[in-house]
Amino acid sequence: MDSHRSERVTEALREELDELIGYEMSDPRVSGLTVTEVLLSPDKKKAQVRLAMPPDEAAREQAFEALDHARGFLKRELALRLQLFRVPELYFAADMSVGLTSRMEHLLKRVKKGRPRE
Repeated sequence: MDSHRSERVTEALREELDELIGYEMSDPRVSGLTVTEVLLSPDKKKAQVRLAMPPDEAAREQAFEALDHARGFLKRELALRLQLFRVPELYFAADMSVGLTSRMEHLLKRVKKGRPRE
């Protein structure tokens, strides 16, 4: 897979996971999480999903627990939405370098697309 396709797949995974986690999961432990980056392994079998997490350690642990529990749901939804030969295994990590401004930029981008949250 060339680098351009890899970048497109990575960005598609990031957008869809952000949509699924932020707006379609009903678990309150993941509310307010934003997918900041997806890193795909060279063999395309593993994807590290970096999320903007709350600074509270207990809330972060609960969010990771909820995401681990929903891993099958997320992978199944990605398989339905993205026409990939193989959906990579998802591994979640905290991205503590992101501030509130990126969350606002993300929400403004969603409003521009016409998909505000209900």
